[in-house]
Amino acid sequence: MAVEELQSIIKRCQILEEQDFKEEDFGLFQLAGQRCIDEGHIDQLLEVIQNEKNKVIIKNMGWNLIGPVVRCLLWNNKEDDKRKYFLMLDLLVKLCNPKELLLGLLELIEEPSGKQISQIILLLLQPLQTVIQKLHSNKSYSVGLALSTIWSQLSLLPVPYSKEQIQTDDYGLCRCCKALIEFTKPFVKEATDDKENSLENQRLKDELLKFCFKSLKCPLLTAQFLEQSEEAENDPLRSFASEIIGFLSAIGYPFPKMIFNHGKKKKTWDYLEFEEEEDKQLADSLASLAYLVFVQGISIDQLPMVLSPSYLLQFNMGHIEVFLQRTEESVFSKGLGLVKVMTLCPDETLRKKGLAMLQLYINKLDSQGKYTLFRCLLNTSNHSGVEAFIIQNIKNQIDMSLKRTHNNKWFTGPQLISLLDLVLFLPEGAETDLLQNSDRIMASLNLLRYLVIKDNENDNQTGLWTELGKIENNFLKPLHTGLNMSKAHYEAEIKNSQENSQEVQRSKDFCSVTVGGEEMPKMPPEMQLKVLHSALFTFDLIESVLARVEELIEIKTKSTSEENTGIK
Repeated sequence: MAVEELQSIIKRCQILEEQDFKEEDFGLFQLAGQRCIDEGHIDQLLEVIQNEKNKVIIKNMGWNLIGPVVRCLLWNNKEDDKRKYFLMLDLLVKLCNPKELLLGLLELIEEPSGKQISQIILLLLQPLQTVIQKLHSNKSYSVGLALSTIWSQLSLLPVPYSKEQIQTDDYGLCRCCKALIEFTKPFVKEATDDKENSLENQRLKDELLKFCFKSLKCPLLTAQFLEQSEEAENDPLRSFASEIIGFLSAIGYPFPKMIFNHGKKKKTWDYLEFEEEEDKQLADSLASLAYLVFVQGISIDQLPMVLSPSYLLQFNMGHIEVFLQRTEESVFSKGLGLVKVMTLCPDETLRKKGLAMLQLYINKLDSQGKYTLFRCLLNTSNHSGVEAFIIQNIKNQIDMSLKRTHNNKWFTGPQLISLLDLVLFLPEGAETDLLQNSDRIMASLNLLRYLVIKDNENDNQTGLWTELGKIENNFLKPLHTGLNMSKAHYEAEIKNSQENSQEVQRSKDFCSVTVGGEEMPKMPPEMQLKVLHSALFTFDLIESVLARVEELIEIKTKSTSEENTGIK
């Protein structure tokens, strides 16, 4: 029945001129086409679209079929049917009026939510690109409208935070970013190929510039990037950032020009008509750009080498302030550039200055600010020395809080327990590398010893005694096991080294020792033994503090038990 209805409409419209088509004809054509799809008459509908006699009809009315075809592509799992729907979509994109198609495709992109957002964007980006390229006038407006619509939908997707989330890409954001770059490239090329620099060409550059600013704000402002060099090459968000910075340079806004003009009275983009909300986002976008360049090193080779480090630090303080004013941990942590200096700078003097500056910064914050900073650094620094430094600061804040008449809610009770969960645990349980994490472990044990001494079980101001069972399971017991395993391993290595030393001395060669699955640098036997004994000494030191902590816990709990039962 549906096929007959469609054929009837087609037969009536074939004898009409394009301008004589009525609104009623459009509605009947759409309804009949939809019914053909619903009833599975795909071949007959394809035949109608492919028929040269129907070219004018399809040009004017065919765009109404885009929605039903796209929905079938998303939900129909039969491969043969999907192949036909893809063919139908390609034909409609090729034959239909591009202006009508553009609006139809953008409406489809705006419809979904959740994980369906990435599915429909990935499906429609290529057809959308083809449609826009067919437009001959006011193309800049169409490019801007398309990029704005796509970005608005992508901004609803959660930005992956961890390495695992980036790799699984459950919501498809990373795949969409990659596809969006390919979608945008032809328009960037078109904007840069026009030697006459016409008004329309400048408008296209303006729309591309707005898109780059938006992308720097979302997803790149909150995005986390893989640090290891071999992984960084395959990081989709880093690749997206690199392409966006490349687009800026291509359309005449290289990043040095952008970020070094930020804050001046006359900006290079003053003539752009940004919406009020977009204008407010500029500070975030430019701070994100500065982070990508100066911290992640993306396109840093474009930076003039004459700029001194002190100037760059002073210049970036404005961007650092933007990051530190935000509450999201993923953004806030990007303002903490001092950690990079403290841990990676080859100059010891500068490392110490960085540490002193961080302490000055900590001292300027109120209790809530300190608490937030400590949580952030414990989650992001990935450095045992920095974590030990933060744990010592936590101990100082607890001490100050316990000495006051009114307790500080941030460093006592439930808030403190949440912080201690980050401190009193081993990242990989008993398998944690105790030598590499020795600074953090010693600081954690010293903090725990302090809490046991200062906070009585009956008072329980810190909440320690309520959480003691969890602390024993997550920290003390795994630490015992880890110490036993580590000591046994290093003692075996010492024995092997001693047995091999005579052979080495006879050959006058250097010996090698494998520790933790990795071979230590080759060195004389006596130096190898010194290194191994030093490791054992560290384990003994940790073990002695651990024993003292457990002894204090036992004394305190026994004393409290006797008081409660009236025994003296």
